[in-house]
Amino acid sequence: MQKDNLAFIFPGQGSQKIGMLAELAANYPVIGATFDEASQTLGYDLWNLVQNGQQEEINLTERTQPLLLTASVALWRVWQQCGGAMPALMAGHSLGEWSALVCSQSVAFADALSLVRMRGAFMQDAVAPGEGAMAAILGLDDALIRDICLQSAQGGVVSAVNYNSPGQVVIAGDATAVARAIEGLKAAGAKRAVPLPVSAPFHTSLMRPAADRLAEHIHATEFKAPVIPVVHNVHARVESDPAVIRELMIEQIYNPVLWVDCIQTMVAKGITSMVECGPGKVVSGLAKRIERNLNTYGTEDSASLEEALAAV
Repeated sequence: MQKDNLAFIFPGQGSQKIGMLAELAANYPVIGATFDEASQTLGYDLWNLVQNGQQEEINLTERTQPLLLTASVALWRVWQQCGGAMPALMAGHSLGEWSALVCSQSVAFADALSLVRMRGAFMQDAVAPGEGAMAAILGLDDALIRDICLQSAQGGVVSAVNYNSPGQVVIAGDATAVARAIEGLKAAGAKRAVPLPVSAPFHTSLMRPAADRLAEHIHATEFKAPVIPVVHNVHARVESDPAVIRELMIEQIYNPVLWVDCIQTMVAKGITSMVECGPGKVVSGLAKRIERNLNTYGTEDSASLEEALAAV
C-alpha cells in the first residue's frame, strides 16, 4: 500500500563502513542474496570486502559506489519483504540517486552496478590524486559562499557543490583554489571549514570528462519511467521521461547536489515522513535540519528497521 505522505531517501558516499548490515543479514537472507547478485556483476566478492576488508579499500570511489548501491537495494528488498508501506516519492544524494532509480524500477540493478562502477572510476580518473579537494563549510550564507568561491578561483576551479542543509554547504575544486576559498570563508565568519577525506572534487566542472565518458554507457542502457517518482539532484523536480532521466544522470556528475531543494520539493508535495534506505543516518539527519517537522527513520539495523515499519 502506498502512503502519500511517505518518501524514501538514499545515501551517497561517506556512509560506508566495514561490517555494515551484518546484523540484519543474519535475519534477512535477501541481503546476502543481493550482495551475491552484485558480486556476479562486479566480478569480486562484495560482501567479503565490506565485512572483512579494509576501510581504505571500501573508501575507493569505484568500490564505494557499487557497495552503497547494493546496500540500499538490499534494504529496499528487506522493506518490501516485511510488507512495509510504499513511498509516494524517492530521492537520493548524489550516488544515492542511482539507488532511487533502481528501487523505482527505472533502471535494472545489474545495469546500474556497471554504470556506478564506471562512474566511480571515471570520476577518479578525471583529476589526478592530490590535485582536487572538497571541504564542508558550516555557518555561512549560500550566496556569500558562492561569491567567495568566485573570488578564490583565480583561474582555477572552486564552487559550491552540495547544498546539504541550511548552513552546511560543501565546496570543491582545484586543491589550491579550495585552500584559498577556505581562508576567505573563515575570514568571512564561517563557523568551520572542514576538508573532506575524498579522492576527487565531485560535482564540479572538473568532472565533465567523467560525464562525457559515462554518457555513451548511459545512452546504451535501457531506462524506464519510474514506478515511484524520483526527485532529481540537478533541478529538484520529478521526471518521468526516460530520455530526460538519462541526461539528468549525466549532468548530475558535474552539477551541484540541490539537496535542500529536493527535500523542500517533497515536503511541498505533502511528505511528512522519510525513511533513509541505506547504511547510516546522514541524509535523514540533513532532511531533519532542512525541515524540522519531518519524521525521519533509518533501516541500517533491526531496531531502526522495526521502528520505521511500525511508524509508517
